Amino acid sequence: MAARPIWNGTLSFGLLNIPIQLMTGEKRTELHFRMMDARNKAPVKYERVNAETGEEVPWKEIVKAFEYSKGNYVVLEPEDLANAASENREVIDIEAFVDREQITPAYIEKPYVLVPGKKAEKGYVLLREVLKKTGKVGIGRVVIRTKEYLSMVLPQEDALLLMLLRFPEEVVSLEEYNIPEGDAAKWKVTPKEMEMATTLLESMASDFNPEDYKDEFKERLTAAIKKRLKQKGATTTVEEEAAAPEATTNVVDFMSLLKKSLEKKGEAPAKATARKASKKPATKKAPAKATSKSKKSA
Repeated sequence: MAARPIWNGTLSFGLLNIPIQLMTGEKRTELHFRMMDARNKAPVKYERVNAETGEEVPWKEIVKAFEYSKGNYVVLEPEDLANAASENREVIDIEAFVDREQITPAYIEKPYVLVPGKKAEKGYVLLREVLKKTGKVGIGRVVIRTKEYLSMVLPQEDALLLMLLRFPEEVVSLEEYNIPEGDAAKWKVTPKEMEMATTLLESMASDFNPEDYKDEFKERLTAAIKKRLKQKGATTTVEEEAAAPEATTNVVDFMSLLKKSLEKKGEAPAKATARKASKKPATKKAPAKATSKSKKSA
């Protein structure tokens, strides 16, 4: 079954807009189970029940509420949630380009693949190649479903990936944990121990090949399921859904747009410099405080 885009939109930086499709970049392969009553093998239901009346509550009557103090709630209307999200629901607007090394692993949340729309290949390749050449990644925001995420656009082989990032407040500071500070000498690690550990590490060194690593727990569990199937028998049917149409666009004069973007940046060099200077301390602060900025996605 062909993968379906989460949405069709644009990837924007300066005055350039590249039509793209946002596609999932991960496959969830967990085995899913249904709860059953051991006495008669009937499925166990999870019902939405009113705590006062004991009656089931229809979905249309369910609202979201925020607990602002113990036992006290304020009810939110659908428009409150909609208004909180960015208006640019189908735009990845790159706000800055930063060095890839500044984004520490603690900030990385989830991968997506960006696929160019029809006639958008040139702009796609232009951004991909300039990111490869400079070692930079694009930092921007994206709305998926009703939640806004910080995100990073980076090249991988022939593709552009969109990585969702966590905001700084979602990353636990390393300072909160009792982690040994200082070098090897402070902890009385001898040169001989360092030498032996280095030799061991080098003897185990190899290239990373993802195909070498299997989910062995899943394989054993699958074997157990197959064994049970021979005893009981089971079938299931999955309906396939049609793929959404691709985004389209007209031919774009990239040279003209690039020139205009650069001219626009040149109109306020002092402002751009000030903004860059104001961001610099925040970059250095992050330990896993690197540079910035995540949940239920597709």
